Amino acid sequence: MPLSPDHIARLRAATPGCTRVCHFNHAGGSLPSQGTLDAMSGQLQREAHSGPMEAAGAGAQLQEQARQTAARVLNTCPQAIAFTSSGSAAWGMAFNALPAWQPGDRILVGRQEWAGNLACMAPAVAAGAQLEVIPCDSHGAVSVPALESMLDSRVRLIALTWLPANGGLINPAAAIGQLARQWHIPYFIDAGQALGQVPCDVQALNCDVLKGAGRKYLRGPRGTALLYIRPGFLEQLNPLPRDVLSAPWDGQGFALRNDARRFETSEVSMVLLAGLANALQEFESIGVAAIAQRISALSEPLRKKLQRLPGLQLQDLGSPGQQSGLIAFTLEGWDGLALKEELARRGINIGANGVNYTPLDMQARGLGNIARIALSYFNTQEEIERLLQALGELAGNKRS
Repeated sequence: MPLSPDHIARLRAATPGCTRVCHFNHAGGSLPSQGTLDAMSGQLQREAHSGPMEAAGAGAQLQEQARQTAARVLNTCPQAIAFTSSGSAAWGMAFNALPAWQPGDRILVGRQEWAGNLACMAPAVAAGAQLEVIPCDSHGAVSVPALESMLDSRVRLIALTWLPANGGLINPAAAIGQLARQWHIPYFIDAGQALGQVPCDVQALNCDVLKGAGRKYLRGPRGTALLYIRPGFLEQLNPLPRDVLSAPWDGQGFALRNDARRFETSEVSMVLLAGLANALQEFESIGVAAIAQRISALSEPLRKKLQRLPGLQLQDLGSPGQQSGLIAFTLEGWDGLALKEELARRGINIGANGVNYTPLDMQARGLGNIARIALSYFNTQEEIERLLQALGELAGNKRS
């Protein structure tokens, strides 16, 4: 069911940041609700009054609540979910837990792959693995036919950034997953911008690993992330470091857990997990279908309005009408970072990405940096008009 104006008004009233800032940087970090803040404060008070270790029992219950909800959101079992400190940490731990790379092994990536993931691959390339970029289709997305033509027995990983950080593209993650499963090739999905914005059903995606950040569209606290490991794939992963949680003493030695918590450690912030548990519950209660519909209803008309501004050039990839709530653009006479700073002075938050975020794609398109609007379901038309007015004013006031 679509989100009604009354429902959106209630969501905004329950979000303190909405009274202070016009926020269009949800792909960087969204605004938490008061309920999420209260959940964190409650756990913090328990730790302050009883002691951090003594309050761990309540924290563990909230952690388990978060795991159960995350499993429902991703359509998997709780045993397939681990919590980490960031999406980058989650992806890196999973990648580094793979068997050792050998000369001639192949890693296939989309052109929009996140730089942090590419950095994790560098030691594998140094060991002799080949990093190869899958060609794009006419809309700039990963070409599934091109990928199929590249597959052979030497491909040891397909890695996809599903919704890239530098624009509205939605890559064909499920179609890629079908190929990966047919060829029995490990398939990693970076769902940093996808989780909380579009449906993320790991069964339909056929992925072996998926990670997403809590701070983005889930509206959880910074310092939290989800890591999904397909149960049948877990046995192939040998993570480091280990501790008494991930590899407990079994009377004979230290054995890795047989669930995704082999990627967790015993030392975690129960305060942050309390916030994530609440954010996940709120997300589930709203429903991803309603969220995706609302974001699309806001972003498609905004793209058309942006195109009418003088000197503004949309830099999105993807098929028109099938793009995400991330809108990339450049404004003549303005560096993306400078534009972000100027809008912030006016109480409007946007993002800005440079080559160091998505280097393969940015270099291929000759872009130094882009400004980025990232809409969420509780943005309003009034906020959008305020943004458009500010951009219209700045379009005539060039500054490089």
